[in-house]
Amino acid sequence: MPRSFLPYLRAWAELLDNRFRIPGTDIRFGLDPILSVVPGLGDLASPVFAVALILQGVQQRVPKVVLLRMAGNALLDALVGAVPVAGTVADVFWRANVRNLALLERHARPGTPPTRADYAFAWGLAIVFGLLVAVPVWVAFWLTVLVLTLIGV
Repeated sequence: MPRSFLPYLRAWAELLDNRFRIPGTDIRFGLDPILSVVPGLGDLASPVFAVALILQGVQQRVPKVVLLRMAGNALLDALVGAVPVAGTVADVFWRANVRNLALLERHARPGTPPTRADYAFAWGLAIVFGLLVAVPVWVAFWLTVLVLTLIGV
């Protein structure tokens, strides 16, 4: 991903975490808590964006420890987001996408190409993260099928 991809990541982070404001308050939220109402879709929006941020971090030579912190922020967001009502509320207050973008912008070192180890680290994180996110989605799908079977639909 070229460095010019960063403005798009900023726009997406804003859209997912800060686009709207609750009238009369300073509380901001984005599409992330709105999408979390839709089973499956809400569980995937932020993790997919987190992978894009991490890959951009690899491209910009962000230190591995910062990439790990970004993955931790995204993992916490995904785990809390998997809890039905609490996850939606937490998405309003825990803005992992904006946090990770700030980490990316603070620690980026342009001009040095990433190594194969950097890419392996990022893809390893993406695979582990994808598996951890896929489990709650699979469980939700399985429970939906089970409930529909039990009620005879």
